[in-house]
Amino acid sequence: MYKKIISKNPYQLIATAAFVDVFILCVAWEWFLSPLRPGGSWLILKGIPLLFAIPGLWRGKIYTMQWASMLILLYITEGLVRILEPGANFWLALLETFLATTGFVCLLIYLKPIKKEAKSLAKKKLQAGE
Repeated sequence: MYKKIISKNPYQLIATAAFVDVFILCVAWEWFLSPLRPGGSWLILKGIPLLFAIPGLWRGKIYTMQWASMLILLYITEGLVRILEPGANFWLALLETFLATTGFVCLLIYLKPIKKEAKSLAKKKLQAGE
């Protein structure tokens, strides 16, 4: 199993870990760290969309990485908005913003050569068809 993990692209691993960490942070934040209401709130459900992306990120599915890079922007936005809150919420929002931004940047770095190759293949096909 260790060899499987080592064989994966490091950006893919970091992005997957960032998504898992953001999910754990969202659940912990709204459940017991600093919930909107005492005892937890329904905002705990905000982490569920991340669960749909994590298996595809781990497997290296390009389509999942593309839509997950748009999904993570919601968590960056939430972190940036909630960073203005006082107390523990400031630090939790800062951590969420950092983790989500890390995941986003890693996905972009991982996808860049793949998109470049796809564009060159499309260009070759177009030239062959002329």
